Amino acid sequence: MQARAVVRAGRRRMSPSERREAIEGYVSISPWLFGLVIFTLGPIVASLYFSFTEYEVVKTPVFIGLDNYQRLVGDRLFWQSLKVTGTYVGVSVPVGILLSFAVALLMNQKVRLIGFFRTAYYMPNLVPAVGSAILWIWIFNPEFGLLNTFLASIGIQGPLWLAHSKWALPALIIMSLWGVGGGMLIYLAGLQGIPTDLYEAAEVDGAGQWRRFLHVTVPQMTPVLFFNLVMGIIGSFQVFTAGYIMTGGGPRYATYFYVLYLYNNAFQYFRMGYASALAWILAIIILFFTLLVFRSSSAWVYYEGQLRGRG
Repeated sequence: MQARAVVRAGRRRMSPSERREAIEGYVSISPWLFGLVIFTLGPIVASLYFSFTEYEVVKTPVFIGLDNYQRLVGDRLFWQSLKVTGTYVGVSVPVGILLSFAVALLMNQKVRLIGFFRTAYYMPNLVPAVGSAILWIWIFNPEFGLLNTFLASIGIQGPLWLAHSKWALPALIIMSLWGVGGGMLIYLAGLQGIPTDLYEAAEVDGAGQWRRFLHVTVPQMTPVLFFNLVMGIIGSFQVFTAGYIMTGGGPRYATYFYVLYLYNNAFQYFRMGYASALAWILAIIILFFTLLVFRSSSAWVYYEGQLRGRG
């Protein structure tokens, strides 16, 4: 009887004012819902269907089942682009996280002109991606570029950078560190949110500067590290602009990123079905690594007030 009463209470009719509020709410969010369905969910569902078809844009899609996915296994460029992108992610993400954390620690000091230095480190993030690419093409120029000019001044012969298959990918990884100011800003917000009484208590217990960093700063910053790691993995797997503008994937496919290969299949070779299959494989790879980080987070991410092992 009590359960029925609860159900009846849950099904009670809405008053006119409640109904009007509900209608106004749905009308307010309808532009967002429309955009979500038309511009996000629609293309996602369409790409899933196209991945099972032979679709050359100008012709009607022909259903071919799993053929596109089977072709990937024997596609040399698929594996090459996956290798290049995996190397880029494996190096640029951890180096970027450590460097931006180190810069944030420096920017958290109370020194004169600290506001200027914080702004200076963040400024590169305001430069458009294409502008950054053109700037770094000049920096990496083997003849009159800034980097080789500096190396020559200290007696080191600089490499050909973007023109050499061995140095092109390391050059783009170095370039990715140009944007550490974005991560630095998030770390800085986290550092300034750490309660000072934790440092004072550690100091009273005799902890030195290094132990305070290791046992107070690092645990308190693990949620921020976790966030930047997830965002770094997702963003780095989708790197495109640098390879497209600076090297075109060369030399000898040394910088042929996965998304660049996907783009070429879709908009240069008009193999939209095959490109859709590539896109779904990339989505699965990103999802796998993201879930891996989430699963591991219980072992290394500290949340204040949460007991380890109790979720």
